[in-house]
This record gives sequence, structure tokens and C-alpha cells, in this order.
Amino acid sequence: MRIRNTVLVILLIVFCGKAYSQQEPQFSHNMFNNMGVNPGLAGLRNAICATALARQQWVGFRDIEGNRVAPETYSLNVDAPVRFLRGGLALGFMQDQLGFENNVSVNLSYAYHLELGMGRLGIGLRAGFLDKQIDFSNFRPPDGNVGGDPALSSGDENHIFVDFSLGAFYMMDDELWAGLSVSQLRQATGQIGEQTEYSLRRHIYATGGYNFLLPGNTSYVVSPSVFVKTDLASVQIDVNTLITYNNRFYTGVSYRPQDAVVIMLGVTLDQISIGYSYDITTSALGSMGRSYGSHEILLQYCFDLDFDKIQQIQRNIRFL
Repeated sequence: MRIRNTVLVILLIVFCGKAYSQQEPQFSHNMFNNMGVNPGLAGLRNAICATALARQQWVGFRDIEGNRVAPETYSLNVDAPVRFLRGGLALGFMQDQLGFENNVSVNLSYAYHLELGMGRLGIGLRAGFLDKQIDFSNFRPPDGNVGGDPALSSGDENHIFVDFSLGAFYMMDDELWAGLSVSQLRQATGQIGEQTEYSLRRHIYATGGYNFLLPGNTSYVVSPSVFVKTDLASVQIDVNTLITYNNRFYTGVSYRPQDAVVIMLGVTLDQISIGYSYDITTSALGSMGRSYGSHEILLQYCFDLDFDKIQQIQRNIRFL
């Protein structure tokens, strides 16, 4: 999905006066990154959690002049329960480099918590800004005549967009979770450079997963999950399965149709989780030899605030 949007962004910038922003960044560790897309999770885990992700997508992808234009994304989200607010707060940072476009965002989330059935529901609101910068001087039109288009000689240009997100997240002990959220609600618009108007696209995220003990061997926990993202123009689906041994080591596989097969490995040491994933590119980008796959590193630290439920909460923390 993002291959097509990358090409479209470049073409629209060069030839059009108005462009819609590309898809929001994707992560293969989506089951660990729910806080990154759903403000309803803030504080819902009864722990102070910090989740960092670093992703290099389509390693080896370069433009015709040999410049590295493959996406590189770095994300950090910290959330905690705040009792007197009857919910939780979260702070998020992200940098997403996409070719000659650089995006830096900062956001603040609040979630109100409710007891619902056998679990808890968080309803959250997120407010944040996105600083989008484009270096127009690096773009080359097909005829090679940069001077023929004033937009391509303007150098670095940027615009700060302000937008909001809404989300709801439900957790039932250490058994299941489900979430639904909408980002970039305002679909904020702004001008970057003299002739290029940008408009952010609204995104909808849906996720759900379940943890169950492997029959006959309770040392293993199997965690199937699904993650769906759409901007109402295209849909991306990740189908995941993780297997955890002794609540410490995990391995898994994920399938993203028409894009990649993902292999994941990780370990939990006390309150710290470390993970790695490798995307085997299955799209035309991989078959043409332009991509050597994608690498992603996860680092998560959670300090449990409910000491009577340490064993119960830990399993939830690692998958959310």
C-alpha cells in the first residue's frame, strides 16, 4: 500500500497544486503498538509503559540517482494511569522520513476508563501537531528541467498541521483486547511551498486479539490477532500469531497481503521487552530486487502499579 502512495506523493508534488498526504507509518509490531494508534489505551494497563519502535522499510530502495528514499520511522509512546482523572494520560513522539519528506509529530492523549462487563473500556481523545517538511530541490521532473517548475527550486519548505484522534479500547483481564480509533479527524490542510497544498487523510484503525494456553502444555501462550488500517481509499490488513514460552520468549509470524510476510522474535526480562522483526517483501518491489526487506526493533518497559496482579498484568503489557 505504501509503495503506491510514495510514488503518488512524488508525482502529485511535481505535477499538481494539491496533494493528499501518504498513509500514516506502519509497524510490524502492531500488537505492541496499540498506544501509537489508539488514545483509548492510555493508562488502561495499570502500568507506566514506554514503547519505542525503530523501523527501516524496504532496505536498499533508492531513486534513479542512487539516493536513499526508503521510509525510516522512529516512534516513542509513554502512558500511565492517573487516578484522580479517572483514566490515563499518554505522550507520543514520532519521526517519519519518506524520501525527501520528513514528518515529526508530538501528541498528548487522555482516556476515560469504565468498568464494562468482565473488562475495562477506555475512551480516549488525542490532540497533536505534525511538522511536515519537504525538500523540493531534490525532486527531478521527467524532462530534467528543474527551472521550468518554480516549486522545485524553493528548497526546504514546511507546514505545521494540528489535528485530533478518537479511540476506544477494551481489555478483559489477560484474555482478549479490541480497539477502534480514527486519526486525523479534521483532515487538516496547509500549504507547503508556493504551489503545493497538502491535506491529511483520515485513517480508521481496528484491532483485536486473544490469548489462550496451548492445550496439553500450559507453558505456551498462543496469541492470534488482527490489525486493520484504512483511509477509505485502500485497506491494509495484518494477520498475526505469536507464541510465548514461559511468559518470557516469543516468536511469531504475520502476513500482510500483497506486501510482506513478517517473522518476529523477542524476549521479556523482568519488566523490559526486546523484539525484532524482519519483513520479507512479497510485492513487486521485492520481486524486482529493489527491496531487501524491512527491519524493525521494539523496546518496551512497563512498571506495574498493581503489585497484587503482577503475573496477571505482565502478559497484557507485552501484547499492547
